Amino acid sequence: MKTIADNRQSKKWISFGTLVLGAGTIYKLGCLKDAFYVPMQEFMGLTHTQIGTAMSVAGLISTFGFLISIYLTDRVSKKVMIPMSLMGIGLLGIGLSTFPPYWLFLLINCGLAVCADMLYWPTMLKTVRLLGSEEEQGRMFGIMEAGRGLVDTVIAFGALGVFALLGSNAASLKAAILFYSAVPMVIGIIAYFLLEPDEIKAVNAAGEKVSRNKAAMDNVILALKNKNIWLVSFNVFSVYCVYCGLTYFIPFLKDLYAIPAVLVGAYGIINQYALKMLGGPVGGYLTDKVFHSATKYLRVVFVITGTALTVFAFLPHSHMNVYFGMLMTLSIGACVFSMRAIFFAPMDEINVPREITGSAMSLGSFIGYLPGAFLYSIYGSILDHNPGLSGYRIVFLIMAVSAGAGFLLSSYILSVIGKDKAINN
Repeated sequence: MKTIADNRQSKKWISFGTLVLGAGTIYKLGCLKDAFYVPMQEFMGLTHTQIGTAMSVAGLISTFGFLISIYLTDRVSKKVMIPMSLMGIGLLGIGLSTFPPYWLFLLINCGLAVCADMLYWPTMLKTVRLLGSEEEQGRMFGIMEAGRGLVDTVIAFGALGVFALLGSNAASLKAAILFYSAVPMVIGIIAYFLLEPDEIKAVNAAGEKVSRNKAAMDNVILALKNKNIWLVSFNVFSVYCVYCGLTYFIPFLKDLYAIPAVLVGAYGIINQYALKMLGGPVGGYLTDKVFHSATKYLRVVFVITGTALTVFAFLPHSHMNVYFGMLMTLSIGACVFSMRAIFFAPMDEINVPREITGSAMSLGSFIGYLPGAFLYSIYGSILDHNPGLSGYRIVFLIMAVSAGAGFLLSSYILSVIGKDKAINN
């Protein structure tokens, strides 16, 4: 029996490791601007507006993609979905490396959004939830976030190394894009051989045999009717509203604290990569070992984050030390990243049936990530129309209000969980 248990554990962590590799590479081409914004303008002839439009269109496709994935993730096995999405990313990247005309550049970005957000991401979330027991949810999601942050960093620096090594010219940008394309394709091939196929049950709630399409559609309906899934989804929404505001800490420090250029670079690396790798495991560990509940952890950190943002908004920043500003914003960022790592873990606490996990995670992704489709524009407009500290103060207070909404939602979810336990006992 021990051999069987050990074998299951091995398969579990092999599957998990494969998902981490994929999660760390799936968005690199779609976010090419993160590392190669200026080279894209110089060698691909793209303007700020064209790059921004491509990102907006891709974001719109992602939003609708999450809706479609509510059906797909419980209909198609991860053994098909994960490799297919990674291979699709790689093939689209090869097309991108040709420096296509703008209309084709737009189409490729839409295709990248489909592969990453409609095919890969909800399937990955579903699989992580199913791999871990109820006691492991926080750690599984936390380690996933840290692991993908590490892989993301290694791949990003690898592409930058290729670009620099080959001369930082048009040909080297093509080589870097091809590097970004080859890695997910290799991982996709590995995933096909390492991932176990899903057991897709073609039965309805009454236990009657139905077609796979009918079973998947029944799961969609069950997920949409489940009030608790909506509650967790809007809790994710609250976290993401705060997360979107972290972007503006960098211009805030530059404008209000006159942070030197060298510190801007160091801060950006810490804010983007280090906090993700730190926040994930810490949030996961505290969730499982200290709070024994992802929702309880979220509620506490919502209070800490909301309070810190409110206080920070009204501090006399013109008379304060730059390192204090950096420490304060990084501390808030660490709290948010720890929440972001485990904000889907409550799906297990609310007893979402495992057979509709895919539909639940897709619905949660659609609602939870929705702020990314509109909130950056709102925050940016606020800063444009309210220059200086006043604009940033409004942004920070909106973030604080979002944290307050998350606290109220978390409290309500805990009361629902408590009532359900009382009924079941």
